[in-house]
Amino acid sequence: MKLKLERPLAIFDLEATGLNIAKDRIVEIAILKIHPDQTEETFSARVNPEMIIPQEVIEIHGITNEDIKDAPTFKDLVSKIEAFIGDADLGGYNSNKFDIPMLAEEMLRAGSTFNLTNRKFIDVQNIFHKMEQRTLSAAYMFYCNEDLNNAHSAQADTTATWEVLKAQLEKYPDLKGEINFLADFSKGGNFNNLDFAGRLGIDENGDAVYNFGKHKGKTVRQVHHEEPGYYGWFVSESTDFPKFTKMKLKEEMEKIKAEAKQQKPAPDSRKSSIKPDSLEALKQKFGGK
Repeated sequence: MKLKLERPLAIFDLEATGLNIAKDRIVEIAILKIHPDQTEETFSARVNPEMIIPQEVIEIHGITNEDIKDAPTFKDLVSKIEAFIGDADLGGYNSNKFDIPMLAEEMLRAGSTFNLTNRKFIDVQNIFHKMEQRTLSAAYMFYCNEDLNNAHSAQADTTATWEVLKAQLEKYPDLKGEINFLADFSKGGNFNNLDFAGRLGIDENGDAVYNFGKHKGKTVRQVHHEEPGYYGWFVSESTDFPKFTKMKLKEEMEKIKAEAKQQKPAPDSRKSSIKPDSLEALKQKFGGK
């Protein structure tokens, strides 16, 4: 079964200095872009993260500090990445939980205003886990009947993810090959939220809520009323919440403030209808002092 696309699908994979979305940095990015006519094109680049890659992470993806010392920074590459992705929907393996939030952070850090939100997100891992419960290497063996060589190389993982997705469409006719269905089916819990990292959610009334900690389940509006300082602490530089999460919370707070401003009662026109000079004339007419 072929994937039915109305616009391109950009399957991508990141290798990074670690798993902390707010603090770690990308060291390699690979993107495989599938067009509606099924033609494909690729983009890949090593990235200087401007920080040291820990040895335990090097042992996982094999990219050393020496390998990326002369590579361009993400800021150097961001315009090329934006141009390549264009209006494409996004896909990957565990991408809803890691790659998309990490990419959003790096773009904000580079000063980019590229919009990643108005798209469909296909997480092949979530499809796989709902169907078979395995890792990418096992998925590749299960669906493609081959060993995955060079696992944790962004290029190899990207290609393998695309091969697995195509095999999933063949194996499970119920998946239909429609991008909207796949995006809904591959959602994890965090993609019902307001932000990529899952710190902010949306309740049944459509209101933004905090998704963690002492205020979990409470609306942003309610917490702002009960503990006004919580918002300031959340968005301050002292916290390590992702930049994208802070941006979405700031947007929500602007809405709350705008609504509050609109709900303020208008000044009593009776108090302002008589000008001072008119009041003085009335006093003289009626002998007032």
